[in-house]
Amino acid sequence: MSDYRNDVEELETKSATAARLFDVRRIIGGLFVVYGIIVTIAGITASDADLKKAQDININLWTGIGMLALGLFFLIWLKLRPTAPAEESAEAGEAGPPPAE
Repeated sequence: MSDYRNDVEELETKSATAARLFDVRRIIGGLFVVYGIIVTIAGITASDADLKKAQDININLWTGIGMLALGLFFLIWLKLRPTAPAEESAEAGEAGPPPAE
């Protein structure tokens, strides 16, 4: 029976690790940071013709900075408030069937 509990505890640990790894905030934040860097570089290297098309507003630069800020916000949020492990699964394990004799 103790082998069964050890297996369950190991699976719960792996499940919690996978939940933290695939947290939506990490994915969204990472994508926004990567795309923000790309768009910011496009804004920095914009030509005068590109600026004239946008009425002298460097829209790529401003959009890239905004995307970087949003991506960093998500990543900081993830760091400050990490995903808590599920408490329900531990309680459900205690209320399981009685041990076999």
